[in-house]
Amino acid sequence: MCTGRVDLAFILRSFHNQIDGVYIAGCRLDECKYVTQGNYYALNMALLCKKLMEYIGLNPDRLRIEFMSSAEGTRFAETVSDFTKKIREIGPLGVKEGLDPNQLKVKLNQVTKLVPYIKMVKKQKLINRIRDPEQWKDLFSQEEIEALFRELPSYYIDPEKCQACMTCARRCPADAILSGKNLIHIIDQVKCIKCGTCLEVCPPKFSAVLKLIGETPPPPIPEEKRKIVRKGKEESSKEN
Repeated sequence: MCTGRVDLAFILRSFHNQIDGVYIAGCRLDECKYVTQGNYYALNMALLCKKLMEYIGLNPDRLRIEFMSSAEGTRFAETVSDFTKKIREIGPLGVKEGLDPNQLKVKLNQVTKLVPYIKMVKKQKLINRIRDPEQWKDLFSQEEIEALFRELPSYYIDPEKCQACMTCARRCPADAILSGKNLIHIIDQVKCIKCGTCLEVCPPKFSAVLKLIGETPPPPIPEEKRKIVRKGKEESSKEN
C-alpha cells in the first residue's frame, strides 16, 4: 500500500487500540512511482500527528516514519529494531506519560472525531514537499495546534431562516443533521465533525447556517416548533 494512503485516523486508531508504537515505512522521497508523491503526504501527516500526540500528552517518539527502497532490507531491519528498542524504553502506552487509560481514550476519540476538520484546515501544509529533514520539525508548531483546538468552530442552523430544503442534510458526511420534510433542520453537535459542509452548501438565498467560534451553539428548538407552515397552506387552512 502506498504510504500516501496512510490517514491520520489510522494512526490514532492504533493508539486507541492500545498499540504502544506505530512505524511507517515508505519509498524514498522523490522516488514515488505515482505522480501524487504520496510519501510526502505521509511524511506531513506523521509530522502533524506527532504534534497532536504532544497536545494530548503522548510521547511523539511513539510514531516513526522512515523512507527506503525495496532493496534496502538491512536498513528496514535496523530501523525496525531501533524503533522496537525505543518503544520498550518508553514503555506501555500512556504509563510513562502518566495518562489514565480511560482519559487517554477520551482524548484520542476527541481528536479522531476532528480528523476531517484538521485535514481541511491544514490541507495546504499537508501537500508540502520539504526535502530537508532539518526543516521537518518546523512544518507544524505546537502553538498552531493549540490554536486549532482553541478556535474550533461550531455550526448552527438558524430556525428563523431554515426552509427545510434538506440540501445540508443530504451533503453532511457525518449524517449529523436532523431533517425532514417541512421540518426545521437541527445539527447534532455530538455527531458534527466541524467540516463546514453545511455552511458551504446552504443556498445563499437562505443563509441559514451560522459558523460560531468561541461560542456555544444555542440549544435546538423544541420538536413541536420545528414544523414549517408554508404561506399558501396557512391561508388555505384559515379559509377552511
